[in-house]
Amino acid sequence: MARTQVLHVDDDPAFTELTVDMLERQEDQFTVETAHSASEGLELLAGGGFDCIVSDYDMPGRNGLEFLEVIREQFPDLPFILFTGKGSEEVASDAISAGITDYLQKGGGTERYELLANRIETAVRQYRAERELERQNDLFAKAQDIASVGAWEYNTRTGDSYASEQVLRMHGLDPDDAITPE
Repeated sequence: MARTQVLHVDDDPAFTELTVDMLERQEDQFTVETAHSASEGLELLAGGGFDCIVSDYDMPGRNGLEFLEVIREQFPDLPFILFTGKGSEEVASDAISAGITDYLQKGGGTERYELLANRIETAVRQYRAERELERQNDLFAKAQDIASVGAWEYNTRTGDSYASEQVLRMHGLDPDDAITPE
């Protein structure tokens, strides 16, 4: 698997340095860039190439949830993990409602960083799989268009059917006609 590009946003430089060190020790699979504010993080994100964001909650200027809102507008599916020491049930609930990928409390010991690394890896694996599925579906649709053979689907549970324009044309059907297995 390709190296995972992580953007870590936290206003505490010492903690950021520790997190970078701990994550980059994890099987040499992470490359971590840091930002010390949400606005600095947005500047780095504009350059692209990140697979995941790990952000603190309590930061000056814009907190982690406000940062998440901006991220979701620009990068709706990019994994975003809130890694905070100032969280609460209310913050966690708000984060989930806002579309956070994961929420993790900061803590001491290497176990906390191993857990963070695992959560990043899981989120990025899912993100990459979803991107690959979208890419494959796009390629399949293009191949069908090129071949002019089309496709049809029938859902046996709901009875819903779908047929592409090519299939309808090949069978001389009107686009409003339903296609069933009969």
